[in-house]
Amino acid sequence: MTRASLNKQPHEVASMFDDVAERYDLTNDVLSLGQDRRWRKEVAKAVDARPAQKVLDLAAGTATSSLPFARTGAYVVPCDFSLGMLQVGKRKHTWLPFTAGDATRLPFKDDTFDAVSISFGLRNVQDTDAALREMHRVTRPGGRVVICEFSHPTWAPFRTVYTEYLMRALPPVARKVSSNPDAYVYLAESIRAWPDQPALAEKLRKAGWSKVAWRNLTGGVVTLHRGFKEA
Repeated sequence: MTRASLNKQPHEVASMFDDVAERYDLTNDVLSLGQDRRWRKEVAKAVDARPAQKVLDLAAGTATSSLPFARTGAYVVPCDFSLGMLQVGKRKHTWLPFTAGDATRLPFKDDTFDAVSISFGLRNVQDTDAALREMHRVTRPGGRVVICEFSHPTWAPFRTVYTEYLMRALPPVARKVSSNPDAYVYLAESIRAWPDQPALAEKLRKAGWSKVAWRNLTGGVVTLHRGFKEA
């Protein structure tokens, strides 16, 4: 079994997600106490996909995050660099155009998509800034990006409790439901090391995105960031 380190070497992260692919959706549901379903609904609202629009769903995994976009009539491309995740997803959703790709070197032309979304995946990319620039490149002028990622709870007492959950409670629970519990130790550590809301917003601006804003969910456990590519 593979457990990636916080230097986030791409082969380590991809291999780690290959290992957890079979039970990934179930494990996320258990560890988030079912909140992941609510978060996905909020992502769908923020992306606001429309019929015939092109949506790129990065770090799509098994494409659970892609389905709400597809239901609107949009053309959705689930993209991930874990072949294990893509294989599991393709078995479940054969009609979706699963694509293998690295977020820092996307295999798409400039100005292709009306919207780009990434949920709980940007944190696992080795070069966050390069990924944000690539998302900007493949988005058409006037298009948008929506990033859903674990963040920093805004209320200090809750933040302390949450950090204790991540480092103490999450690994034992993962051992009961995940095919690779060590992977969730890495995920907990990567959440703690992730930039806070204003810092990620600044990274978006530096990558070329405008009208950058964010909204906290579940007290800041998760945050939605959104930006637009100038027309």
